[in-house]
Amino acid sequence: MRISRWFAEHWVLGVALLVLGYLFLPIAVVAALSFNRPSSRLSYDFNEFTLDNWRNPCATSEMCEAVLRSVQIGFLATMAATLLGTLMAFALARHRFRGRSGLNVLIFLPMATPEVVMGTSLLALFVSGGVPLGFWTIVIAHVMFCVSFVVVTVKARLAGMDRRLEEAAMDLYAGEWQTFRRITLPLVLPGIVAAALLAFSLSFDDFIVTNFNSGTTVTFPMYVWGAAQRGIPPQVNVIGTAMFGVALLLVLATSLAHQARAGGQRRPAP
Repeated sequence: MRISRWFAEHWVLGVALLVLGYLFLPIAVVAALSFNRPSSRLSYDFNEFTLDNWRNPCATSEMCEAVLRSVQIGFLATMAATLLGTLMAFALARHRFRGRSGLNVLIFLPMATPEVVMGTSLLALFVSGGVPLGFWTIVIAHVMFCVSFVVVTVKARLAGMDRRLEEAAMDLYAGEWQTFRRITLPLVLPGIVAAALLAFSLSFDDFIVTNFNSGTTVTFPMYVWGAAQRGIPPQVNVIGTAMFGVALLLVLATSLAHQARAGGQRRPAP
């Protein structure tokens, strides 16, 4: 009876742990392969433990250049998409204007459109406009599909915010800018950071849209795709593991800072 009662009380937690384990299994495999010395370039079996991949994370100069280029594109696309998406989220969540319902529907179109369709459409737009394909066309393309994810994420954060906090600040003679800086922005900041991390992840690992609009520019996903024909170097797993570790640390740091700020606000004054 005790065992059956324990299972009845914890089966949801068990299922959740199994699902999380299934989701994190590919990441664990990539992390394990980052410490592997394969028996051949076309082999992906775990042959021998080594730290050489981490000591020399750049297999070739082309790979380092591709990683740096993807980081640059991801950073620029994230900054632009986060700024535009946050402003659009505030406009949609806080203001009433003509065409607001239609704009809400249009926001979801880039998320629902297949990447092949979006990539070919952007390619046709750039070619018809005489825009040379390269670094900046990739940035523009990434901003276009990242904005929707930023809008949805920040808008969800705004929807869960209590407007009475801002009204209370204004009742205490705080101006609009003071209310935004001291009340609104700290409450919305976790959503903005989450949207920025999501936008950077989408930009960094995008392949289909980038492949259509890159010209001769090679990003990290395109380098991996090209290297697959002659054997992917194990340093690729190092880059993937490092990116996951950095993203995880940023999420943990943001969560801890938010909890510390909330705990400081709840602490009674002496």
